[in-house]
Amino acid sequence: MAFRLPGIAAVLLLGCCLGASAQETDAPTTQARPCVEVTVNGERTPSYDCLTEKLRPPASARAPDAVQPGLASEAIVQRPSNELGLFNRAATGHRMGNTFGTSVYPQRPPPVAPSSPLIPRQ
Repeated sequence: MAFRLPGIAAVLLLGCCLGASAQETDAPTTQARPCVEVTVNGERTPSYDCLTEKLRPPASARAPDAVQPGLASEAIVQRPSNELGLFNRAATGHRMGNTFGTSVYPQRPPPVAPSSPLIPRQ
């Protein structure tokens, strides 16, 4: 097997160039400041203000009087219950028909009186 040195060298050089260009394109991200936990008498207390800020959606550039965009969970609350797969009294009543809300009577035969094999039946 004969190796082609110029071809391998070209592949290695290309790989190095791609790795260097990938490092250059990475934009420096701004690190969010860490939340500080305070320990008093052995009990750790996190900064709830800081944690709340981290959980908020990122603020976009909009007018101060503009309406706040709603969260996806708020839109789900406005959907009808039958779209969410929840109980819907009207739909269940329609499915059950006129038996919805009535009690069920068991379909059992009358109890048989015990009989003795020694006494003939009449």
